[in-house]
Amino acid sequence: MGFLQRLLKPDKRMTVQDLDTWMDRIVGGMPTASGVEINDQTALSCMAVFAAVRLLSETIGSLPGHVMRTTEQGKEKALTHSLYQIIHEQPNPEQTAMEWRETAMCHLLLRGNHYSEKQYDNAGRLIALWPMHPDRVRVERQSVNAPLSYRISLPGGGEVRIGADRMLHLRGLGSNGVTGFSPIAMGRNAIGLAIAAQEYGARLFKNDTRPGGVLEHPMKLSDPAFTRLKTSIENEHQGITNAHRMMILEEGMKWHQIGINPDDAQFLESRKFSVTEVARLFNIPPHFLRDLERATFSNIEQQAIEFVVYSLRPWLVRFEQRLKIELLSPQDRVTHFIKFNVDGLLRGDIKTRYDAYQVAKQNGWLNADEIRELEDLNPIPAGKGQDYWQPANIGVVGKMPLPGNPVMEEEEATL
Repeated sequence: MGFLQRLLKPDKRMTVQDLDTWMDRIVGGMPTASGVEINDQTALSCMAVFAAVRLLSETIGSLPGHVMRTTEQGKEKALTHSLYQIIHEQPNPEQTAMEWRETAMCHLLLRGNHYSEKQYDNAGRLIALWPMHPDRVRVERQSVNAPLSYRISLPGGGEVRIGADRMLHLRGLGSNGVTGFSPIAMGRNAIGLAIAAQEYGARLFKNDTRPGGVLEHPMKLSDPAFTRLKTSIENEHQGITNAHRMMILEEGMKWHQIGINPDDAQFLESRKFSVTEVARLFNIPPHFLRDLERATFSNIEQQAIEFVVYSLRPWLVRFEQRLKIELLSPQDRVTHFIKFNVDGLLRGDIKTRYDAYQVAKQNGWLNADEIRELEDLNPIPAGKGQDYWQPANIGVVGKMPLPGNPVMEEEEATL
């Protein structure tokens, strides 16, 4: 257990729910033009935001992470390195590798920064990473050339400061080179509008008393009829559960059906636009938020590839580079690096994959065993799948005779 965890847990007796309440009370919310206050918790009540955060967090969390080592033959997994189990299996005793990366990615998407305290054993080896809520941490620099330090607020009051050597700090896009922008703060007005429209729709269905039309009476409605009509509407036609029920009309009243009014039509359009705005905020294709209006069978696979290249890859590079420079020693950085495997996400349909494998094998840059490994299959026994093919009908002009070409063979014989 890290220093801060030991400091926070004894005799504080604060539950996780108490800590969340304490954080909400400190942070509060950011005001928006729609009147809805936004923070990381209220933002998640917008289904588009929740879907985007869940998509990116679960995808990053589920990718296999490895410590790799360069060798004379190329590269291989550094299975015996002390950091391998932390990156690939379990960063701390309470979380799996996927859960830790999910938490880190969620912090980055909601707050723009993630902080994890490093725990070392008596030999100076890293043995655990303990995540912290970003709102508890403040980054400081005591002087112009001084290293960064981190000031942590404690739930019971008071603060503690630790050095940069004890903190893993992942940061998103930012302008000062130290901390990242909060996407929620940057998009608070768009998210506030989405939540306001969502709440407006909920209240509309709860309190809506319009049966889709208007009533016309030939004369003045009598008091008894008015009372019965008012009571009938309130008790039998108000709210979503009573929608489309039959209404009994009295005293020559007529029913006139009306369509959706322009304000409601604009409300529906704003709900659609909010999904697009959230997708734009988190840089993901709208169809990943189940907005299939502009998705087709011909382009959805290409959009999935774009998601890996343009949405996931920048985050993965941030993880890989920061983990390398902060968790590996200067000596290990020469021969070791951190890598997340995205090959599974880039797989096309089976025909496309097999066509690509055929081209790769025929042109000699993949052998049968390497192809089988990509498909999670065992190698061919007795090393029979390790040979590389070389095309027999291709050669360098003037250097290799082509079989069956007497002109080339004759020219080659005269050289």
